Amino acid sequence: MNGGEIIATYLEKEGVEYLVGIPGHGSTNLLDAFNDSDVSVVQPRHEQGAAHLADGYARVTGEPLAVFTSIGPGATNTVTGVATAYVDSIPMVVFTGAPQTHEYGQGILQEIERQKPGDFPSVMEPVTKQSFEVTSVEHLPRVLRRAFQIARSGRPGPVHVDVPMDVQGAVADVTLPEPTKHRPHSRPGGDPETVSEAATLLAEADRPVIVPGGGTMLAEAWDEVQALAEHLQAPVVPTFQAKGIIPEDHDLFVGYAGWIGSTAGNELASNADTILAVGCRFTDMHTSSFEAGVSFEIPPSKLIHVDIDPQEIGKNYPIEVGIQGDAKVVTRQLTEQLRERMEPVSTEDNDYYAEIQELWDEWAAMVQERWDDDSVPMSISRVLASLREVLPRDGVVVSSAGQPQETVNPEFPVYEPRTNVSCGGFSTMGFGVSAAIGAKLGKPDSPVVDVEGDGSFLMCNQEVAAAVEHGVDVTYLVLNNRGWKSIRNLQVDKYGWDRVLNTEFDEDSGVDYMAMADSFNLGYAERVVKPENLDAVLDDAIAHDGPAMVEAVVEPDNPDSGAIVTGEWDLADLEE
Repeated sequence: MNGGEIIATYLEKEGVEYLVGIPGHGSTNLLDAFNDSDVSVVQPRHEQGAAHLADGYARVTGEPLAVFTSIGPGATNTVTGVATAYVDSIPMVVFTGAPQTHEYGQGILQEIERQKPGDFPSVMEPVTKQSFEVTSVEHLPRVLRRAFQIARSGRPGPVHVDVPMDVQGAVADVTLPEPTKHRPHSRPGGDPETVSEAATLLAEADRPVIVPGGGTMLAEAWDEVQALAEHLQAPVVPTFQAKGIIPEDHDLFVGYAGWIGSTAGNELASNADTILAVGCRFTDMHTSSFEAGVSFEIPPSKLIHVDIDPQEIGKNYPIEVGIQGDAKVVTRQLTEQLRERMEPVSTEDNDYYAEIQELWDEWAAMVQERWDDDSVPMSISRVLASLREVLPRDGVVVSSAGQPQETVNPEFPVYEPRTNVSCGGFSTMGFGVSAAIGAKLGKPDSPVVDVEGDGSFLMCNQEVAAAVEHGVDVTYLVLNNRGWKSIRNLQVDKYGWDRVLNTEFDEDSGVDYMAMADSFNLGYAERVVKPENLDAVLDDAIAHDGPAMVEAVVEPDNPDSGAIVTGEWDLADLEE
């Protein structure tokens, strides 16, 4: 087989459904092999979109896709998408073209070589778990095995494979490895003695709080988290990357902590005597920039920190007990230990449980008041109220950075795991336009709605063409407030209205989204100004067989970017 055929055949062995990318002269030998492959090729309109598409697919399925690009700018275009996946620990394998091995360092077309020959892997090193350079076709089988093993195992993430053009076309007599013969068949549990120590702390706690992070979603630990919470009757305060780890209509779900957390989540997390954090990084947005007592106060709260990655344990807060292990396995271990030590906590005559319900009711009433507001122009909250009304329980909502994400994440309830797809730590504008396509490919039987601000949507709107070309049934809900208003509001808050720069789209630069939809050949597109029309339009868009667009004209000057700010976020001001 030649190099391209080796890659195509190995992807089939891995069960990869889709190869996502844009062809170029540096990838033609690789791509040709997929004419005869069971792996379908999906062509986005930008290489960043290829990575975001693979990212969205992995978030709803847990399985990696393969991304391919040409050499040079096609390869560098993937970096933002790959970095987004890396920060959130999302697996994918990215193949990039590279110079012919006999021409390395000669400055051939699109080669980066002034520091060292064929130097693109240096660009990928900080945003991948590992970057491989394949120098001969005989090395490909071993590199492919390792690439997928690394992407899937431990703390998942993207892996890069740089494949020179001559290696793609070179022929060798090789044996391809069986993937399952070269990776772990079990998940690592926690040290029994340390798990026992943690269980003792939880059993003795009067005000325990469980904080599941993105690692619990990656480990598919939703049943385990809920079982542990119910045994302790402990409130669950997930991070946004764990949104859906417990149904948001469960009586132990209390919202989120942090800058745009819920009042209930911040109150309970900051007053816990024992916190169990599982697969959680404790970022600035989640912790109110570590301001003591706003979202967390550790110490005096005792922290039990569980993570597959030992670098995260105790990184931002001192720990009482640190457990390295898989989120699913360790959470189950803790529940088993607690069942041996204590009966399930009852909700009857339970002051802590009553407090949990009271705090949640107060927050829910605050959100409901916003959802009931029928003012024109509409608030983002009001649009979300209609979306939740028409979207079925298993529907997938996707969001990028900015105002929509700042409102969707704390306010929009989701009820099943892997039905909220949102870029986290890298906060990438335009992420959702392609991620929604990947989510729909991964969950073809569930409706998928991408909630985008107009500023974010315009950064990657070309991917609508990919959804049309491949007949991917996604709904784009564009919240039009005519600009980058999260950043505008930040400038106003820090420096005043007279210091605002370049965040408004004026009348001349405003986009006609209905004309755009027509140019993309969308079968359904509607513009909504009045809230009473939202339900019917959204319902029709979701029911439409094919990509659809709804433009909702929303309030452009809302304070705090439409979010309910309940915590703190430290952004340094200019000094006088």
